[in-house]
Amino acid sequence: MALSINQTVPDFTAETTEGTIRFHEWIGDSWAVLFSHPKDFTPVCTTELGYMARIKPEFDARGVKIIGLSVDPLDRHQEWARDIEETQGTAPNYPIISDADFAISKAYGMLPADVDGDPLSRTPADNQTVRNVFVIAPDKSLKLLLVYPMTTGRNFDEVLRVIDSLQLTARHKVATPAQWQQGDDVIIAGSVSNEQAAEIWPEGWQEPRPYIRIVPQPVADPQPVA
Repeated sequence: MALSINQTVPDFTAETTEGTIRFHEWIGDSWAVLFSHPKDFTPVCTTELGYMARIKPEFDARGVKIIGLSVDPLDRHQEWARDIEETQGTAPNYPIISDADFAISKAYGMLPADVDGDPLSRTPADNQTVRNVFVIAPDKSLKLLLVYPMTTGRNFDEVLRVIDSLQLTARHKVATPAQWQQGDDVIIAGSVSNEQAAEIWPEGWQEPRPYIRIVPQPVADPQPVA
């Protein structure tokens, strides 16, 4: 069954390229991004893992942990990491989960419950639905779910943009409009009455319609380093 926004994500124990983890414990008090791959040594995924390694400092600055997943045995992950470094210029600097028994992919709604057998006998096309990005809050709830086809590389700059919005709106009673970027104006949340808004924003707001109340972006507190 597919996960829903604000649902608590399943916990699991897994072997990774950086040792055994218990997922909820590994997240701790941080935000987290789990991004999945149908198989090792696939071309689009190779570029994604390399790019994610290059921009990891951007996630660190936001207090966000990164973890990958691929439906292949752990020893292949190590070999793949060498290819990623040679072809993309940066080796993965975050753990990659081995989901060789498909348990996590099933729990997260990426593969049907009846999938079994040897992962090495499956092709990338067999696992093509294992192309998701999950953004998870410190309370272990799902805040963003993106699903990509095998032929389209993921835009991790967009993931960063959404995380900026999620972290801002978790701290302040605002929402972010279409195409919002850090520093742009924001919208007062619909759950806030005009009386409450006047206390928070005594200088007032722009109101092109009664339901659209625009204010400057609040100054967010700095994020801890993960």
